[in-house]
Amino acid sequence: MKAIVVTDEAAGTAGMTLAERPEPEATANDVLVEVHASGFTPGELTWPGTWTDRLGRDRTPSIPGHEVAGVVSELGYGTRGLSVGQRVFGLADWSRDGTLAEYVVIEARNLAPLPGDVDFTVGASLPISGLTAWQGLFVHGRFQAGQSVLVHGAAGGVGSMVTQLAKEAGAYVIGTGRAADRQTALDFGAQEFVDLGNDALEDVAGVDLVFDVIGGDIQKRSAGLVRAGGMLVTIAGPPEAQPADGLAVDFVVEADRAQLGEVVQRIRDGRLRTNIGNVATLDDAVAAFNPTERIKGKTIIRVRS
Repeated sequence: MKAIVVTDEAAGTAGMTLAERPEPEATANDVLVEVHASGFTPGELTWPGTWTDRLGRDRTPSIPGHEVAGVVSELGYGTRGLSVGQRVFGLADWSRDGTLAEYVVIEARNLAPLPGDVDFTVGASLPISGLTAWQGLFVHGRFQAGQSVLVHGAAGGVGSMVTQLAKEAGAYVIGTGRAADRQTALDFGAQEFVDLGNDALEDVAGVDLVFDVIGGDIQKRSAGLVRAGGMLVTIAGPPEAQPADGLAVDFVVEADRAQLGEVVQRIRDGRLRTNIGNVATLDDAVAAFNPTERIKGKTIIRVRS
């Protein structure tokens, strides 16, 4: 099968190549998925699981990409809950070969049914951003209706999902980002926007929840914006600062079939829209992940037309 592979951690996305790889085989509790569309997050090229297995052994050449939408083509021994020919989408394991390929093997529990009225391209854009937003808000952030939420990167893949889910759940949403992202963030539902290049972040005060996707200095400054009893939630690594009278938590997104179902239902009924900036073929994937200009939104690889 054709697949995108990486062998050099230092090379980043420039080290991606299109290659022929053996078609994977489904073992117990696995599903072999015929990939129709795939999502990729550049940050995964810095994750240990991309380069080594769970025992720390080198596993290159490895196939990146962890978001998938496709069709079940084979069930491993003992696999239940899915059927051959079923449309699915979900999140591949961090330390196994991923979804930038014509086929991928995934644990059945990491997949959810993809309704027939949701395009594969949309399905592949949802798992990481949708689950990260859901878990950060409702699982780790313990969000409640009526609270205020500061969303960093509100026009980005994760941030736009956080903004929409929070707004729908009854939040007052303040988005942040570059000046050029203002209108996009407002269109996704932010009621206010802070231009991190020109506005004073510290003018925002007393929010119930900060959702951080940036880390570094922005994360540290954001800790001071959390009201007593509030929370800072981040996906940018362990918090470097704690809110004075609140909590800070970092997390890594996990696959969850029920939560995927919640996200895709909102896509179906128009309460949520995805943020796709570019769609490319597998043959053109390397160039798509090394663009000559900034792409707004997520790049999706359409493996099968």
